[in-house]
Amino acid sequence: MKLHVMIERDETGYYVAEVPALPGCLSQGKTREEALANIKEAIEGWMEVMENKREFDPSALVEVVV
Repeated sequence: MKLHVMIERDETGYYVAEVPALPGCLSQGKTREEALANIKEAIEGWMEVMENKREFDPSALVEVVV
């Protein structure tokens, strides 16, 4: 699965990562690489929680290019 991740540096110098397609899926790190590794873990956790909330059908996902 491909997802867009926004990574920005905040006022304290940390890198904050957010997945716009997954509401509330955020993470951070001291470096860009750490933030990227942390957001991957956050995505996995987000998916696990959502799968437990409702039946998840991966065949219903499509990739859209704009």
